[in-house]
Amino acid sequence: MTELASPAGASPAPVLSYSPLVLPVAGRPVDLQIRVTAPATGTALPLILLSHGHGGSNNLSSLNGYAPIAQLWAQAGFVVVQPTHLSSRTLAHRLADAPGAPLFWRSRAEDMTHVLDRLDVIEKSVPDLAGRIDHDKVAVAGHSLGGFTASLLLGAQVTDPGTGERVSVLEPRIKAGVVLAAPGRGDVIHAAVAERTPVFRSIDFSTMTTPALIVAGDRDDSRHFTDAGPGWHTDPYTLAPGPKTLLTLFGAEHGLGGIAGYDAAETTDENPERVSRLGRLTAAYLATRFRLDDHAWQRACQDLLAGSEPVGRVESK
Repeated sequence: MTELASPAGASPAPVLSYSPLVLPVAGRPVDLQIRVTAPATGTALPLILLSHGHGGSNNLSSLNGYAPIAQLWAQAGFVVVQPTHLSSRTLAHRLADAPGAPLFWRSRAEDMTHVLDRLDVIEKSVPDLAGRIDHDKVAVAGHSLGGFTASLLLGAQVTDPGTGERVSVLEPRIKAGVVLAAPGRGDVIHAAVAERTPVFRSIDFSTMTTPALIVAGDRDDSRHFTDAGPGWHTDPYTLAPGPKTLLTLFGAEHGLGGIAGYDAAETTDENPERVSRLGRLTAAYLATRFRLDDHAWQRACQDLLAGSEPVGRVESK
């Protein structure tokens, strides 16, 4: 990756998108379908595994969602792989009674391990992608419920409500993370939520040791989950050990400007410019974390977080 993104005013870099790529997985109730979005050119490309959320729209919670942010990351030089998790609304009518429903929290994390296990197959199956991915530079990103999945893959632990077993699905091949508007600690969620989804009660961020950028909107007040306010979404930063960085976006609500889809009804804070800037900041963080450009993060922060109209603020530990 020779540069982070197209300069202001320049034509965006072309990208290729391929879907569905179908991976049979033994024991999974349906095959694992993924979308791959990649730069049209370049080699030694880092990889982002993108975990979708669980919003109201049918297709945003699948490989067909998150085009705005996936496109930006691919234009910045990353290969983006998006699975359709079993929790997807596109599968709800088929899997309502399947073990693990409705969240399929363990299966969601396992999907990413399946992708990494078969990365050679994926590379060869996507036209013009063979030999272009750097298998040692892997990040996970996730939004909302996908942020919960990303947190687990980065090392956070939970207690399985069915067995009482303490569970770790830490994926050591993942070297960095981007956690977007994720759930926070479980002791402040509403009793009704805890009864429906008890796994949220037990999340422990103290074991989340993999480096990560946590992104939260300062107006993301998820009252259906908790009365803790927008700060709840910063818990993956506050309660996890370093190295971690927190990016708080000013004026952003749960959709962070619309990363899940263009013109989506549930995006209460639609702001294409915010999405564009978030794409630049997150790509810059990963470029510096992967030593592709040691100064990308510093430049992005100076460009977007300084001056008279900053888009947010950053703190690190």
